[in-house]
Amino acid sequence: MMGFLYPILSFVVVIGILVTVHEFGHFWVARKLGVKVLRFSIGFGRPLWRGQRKGDDTEYVLALIPLGGYVKMLDENEAPVAKEERHRAFNRKSLAVRTAVVAAGPLANFLFAIFACWVMYVSGIEGLRAVVGEVEPTSIGMSAGFRSGQQILRVGDRETRTWDAVIQRLIGSAMGQQRVKITVQESDNRKQFLELPLDGISLDALARGGFFDELGITPQRPRLPAVIGRIEAGSPAAKAGLQAGDRIVLAADQAIDNWGTWVAAIRARPDQDFSVDIERQGLSHTLTLHPKAIKHGEGLIGRIGAAAKVPDDWRALHYVSQRYGLLEAIPRSLEKTWDFTTLTLGMFWKMLTLEVSSENLSGPISIAQYAGHSAEAGLSRFLEFLAIVSVSLGVLNLLPIPILDGGHLMYYFIELCSGHPPTEAVQLLAQRFGIAVIIGLMSLALYNDLARLLG
Repeated sequence: MMGFLYPILSFVVVIGILVTVHEFGHFWVARKLGVKVLRFSIGFGRPLWRGQRKGDDTEYVLALIPLGGYVKMLDENEAPVAKEERHRAFNRKSLAVRTAVVAAGPLANFLFAIFACWVMYVSGIEGLRAVVGEVEPTSIGMSAGFRSGQQILRVGDRETRTWDAVIQRLIGSAMGQQRVKITVQESDNRKQFLELPLDGISLDALARGGFFDELGITPQRPRLPAVIGRIEAGSPAAKAGLQAGDRIVLAADQAIDNWGTWVAAIRARPDQDFSVDIERQGLSHTLTLHPKAIKHGEGLIGRIGAAAKVPDDWRALHYVSQRYGLLEAIPRSLEKTWDFTTLTLGMFWKMLTLEVSSENLSGPISIAQYAGHSAEAGLSRFLEFLAIVSVSLGVLNLLPIPILDGGHLMYYFIELCSGHPPTEAVQLLAQRFGIAVIIGLMSLALYNDLARLLG
């Protein structure tokens, strides 16, 4: 049950945070520039809670459907306004003030992304060291000079100590279909400079997670020894007689050479007896193990309640930890947010020009899944996910589509150039078009979600 609820709760938290940030941008700037705000609502539909502070004109609302929000301002275009209040009406404000109020929402999303990245860098991030594992013969990676054991140091002019950083930089470069320079370090510490051609890379494959397939290289995956480190009291492992320090040799006559193979053997045998050969203090023993069956997704997997013994230097050899000071983290967070922004804009443009399939458009189901995974992965991954979605929300709202903030800004630009806003008839027609576009995008995103979910 929790496996189903966790992504939903994570989704509600993510959307709740980002919608609040976006609408607070509109709210704060409107109040500062003398516009009367009638209502600040998080969510749509029936109010679950509403309140108003003493001496405050604004009603604060928490509504039933957590998929958006709005800031309702005093406006003569929506309802009659008393003469003594007209100076506080949004429509009476100058073009500069109206532009600032509308632009404040997306701007707040970009500022929040910078803040989330800053917290991520200050609290510390960890990633898999960018060491090349296998390289496929005749692949793009092999032709470029990649070989097993090389460590990637830089992509272009940017330091890339982890595979996450490498992937992000290469996908960004692939948007421009350019050749990118890679700095690698050989096992003897010699540095080499490689050039990777990206003009033949399929952006659709990259977007679907086929990054390594396209390049023909795989990361060097760290392998833990199959040695028991800790046993839960009363667990199947304890009942079978397993002890901390035991080395697993065979499981159901299958050779076990690392912890991943051992885990796979257990998961494949829920509620089944099988023999396990172990080595304990130089002596061999054979035990019978009966994993507990637990629900996972649509099926069952085995679990025994044992954890691996992690060698003292194992994590330092395979993972990179990065933590920065309060000031040092500022330029890095700006840089990271800029990367997210250019990547998001690039993907939108590639979809618009049909260079990337619209299948890559994600909706609420995918966001819920990603939110759940990132929350389970820890604070730094969750903050990074928040930053990515916040940037996406900011970019989306700046698109020149009527009913979005970008559509209003487009009207203001027309007003600036012509001296008057578009007529009501034009705005009404444009609004209908904007609603149709948004409904179409939402329907496509939901269809893509269901298609992924159903396989």
